[in-house]
Amino acid sequence: MVTTTEVGQLAGECTSWIETLKSFKQQFTNHKSLLQQHSAEQTNHDVLLEVEHLHNQFHIQLINIHDLKQAVKRHMQEISYERARNNGVMSDDVLARHEHLYDEFQRLEATLNIISREFDRFVKYIGAR
Repeated sequence: MVTTTEVGQLAGECTSWIETLKSFKQQFTNHKSLLQQHSAEQTNHDVLLEVEHLHNQFHIQLINIHDLKQAVKRHMQEISYERARNNGVMSDDVLARHEHLYDEFQRLEATLNIISREFDRFVKYIGAR
């Protein structure tokens, strides 16, 4: 059984995840814009392949960020509903969903960090050319 205090913690974690996802969305939108700027005058085949790869990754990950953010928002609504319906007691289903979303958040965060580092290396490589 989850107490009211713990319910507040669940909602707080969701809010933190959403803020982190918003930050990643802004970062990846900026990366996408910088990629376009850096790639405008490139003619090297290998560089253009990397530009295409990164562009595709940014597009895919922005969709993933959006989808996870929406899932977390829906979960927050479930938490509010459960809190009101059951006097602050969460069902096992809501708790299991929270754990699942946390796992998804961690996986996506790791992926986003890898792609961001990949982009940083690419920008340094282009700058050194």
